[in-house]
Amino acid sequence: MRIVVVNNFFPPRPGGSSHLAAALAARYAAAGHEVLVLTAAYRDAPATEERDGYRVVRLPAMPMPQLGLAIDFDMAFALARPGNLRRVTRLLDEFKPDVIHQHGQFFDLTWLSGWYARRRKVPVLLSVHTRLESPDPKYMALFKGLDRFLVKPILRRFRPRYVIMDELCGAYVEQRYKGTKDEFEYIPVAVEPSRFEAAPTVDVRAKYDVGDSPLIVSLGHVIQLRDRLALIEALPAILEKHPQTKVMIVGRVYYDAYQKRAEQLGVTHAVITTGAVPPTDVPAYFAAADIVGHDLQGGGFGTASLEAMAAGRATIGTITETNFPAVKLSNWENFVLARPNDAADLAEAVIRLLDDPQEREWIAKAQRELVHANFTLDVVARRHLEVFERMTSG
Repeated sequence: MRIVVVNNFFPPRPGGSSHLAAALAARYAAAGHEVLVLTAAYRDAPATEERDGYRVVRLPAMPMPQLGLAIDFDMAFALARPGNLRRVTRLLDEFKPDVIHQHGQFFDLTWLSGWYARRRKVPVLLSVHTRLESPDPKYMALFKGLDRFLVKPILRRFRPRYVIMDELCGAYVEQRYKGTKDEFEYIPVAVEPSRFEAAPTVDVRAKYDVGDSPLIVSLGHVIQLRDRLALIEALPAILEKHPQTKVMIVGRVYYDAYQKRAEQLGVTHAVITTGAVPPTDVPAYFAAADIVGHDLQGGGFGTASLEAMAAGRATIGTITETNFPAVKLSNWENFVLARPNDAADLAEAVIRLLDDPQEREWIAKAQRELVHANFTLDVVARRHLEVFERMTSG
């Protein structure tokens, strides 16, 4: 097949969808397919390059201005540059794609390639990576308006099939874009377990003077949708049973409510905030952990949490057993579930794991096996290719 991968985000730009798009493109090429990537220009990255068996074209783009708002995004818009519609049409006509794989429903390269696909009758698969949601009512109203009056009308014109990564994503696409289940392909997000097989690059416990204390690692930037408040509010009960426990919050802090709450509860001595760390050091932080808790507000179960499972660490989530429609989760068998924003329930799960190291190790092993069976890049790439085969043969 001739496969076009479209994503405004692409390496060297950081981000989960950026690296996933690159990894999938490499695996499509390795499987013998011709692959073209269309993306937005980013800093000093070359306008065209050959990498991992496929071609990348970076189209001229204008960065989104940073206004100091809570919804500032590091995005670039290709439509802001004259001639990109002609460029996209020319590139795709030359390549003659059999299928287009888009990443991100609200990116303008998605819209440009969707316009092309509609005119040329090329099937499209769209991976929805980000739900436009916010706990702030005014931003939530803005996001709903953008989805209703801009994104939805565009998507309904070229009618993609949707990659649904979890049940929250499915509900979102049904509610916001009126997508139907017969348009869905249930494929989870992918991680690369091999990242966690090498020896740690940093002795995290020595660096932060943790010693042999029980350590809960919570990795990812602190924002309102991942505020860590439940973890802090669970700490008094955890410390009563395991007084040497430490919580290590790894990532840039954009929302500091957890720090104020820790002061109110008198548990600041048990909280370590590292700030942002290099991606290459992430495996070392998981290696140092006894327990990992990142997605604790019922907003899904993201890449960082799956990577913690791949690293062989007992990981707590606040999702349901049906969160991944194509993957069976069983609480206290291959997963550890807690209720969203429920400090008491979270504390109970943490204490149980700390009380029984043998059970903790057994759960961690089961979670690691779950990732290897369902969430590796090889598994996920193969499932995408199976979908492409069905779409092109149909």
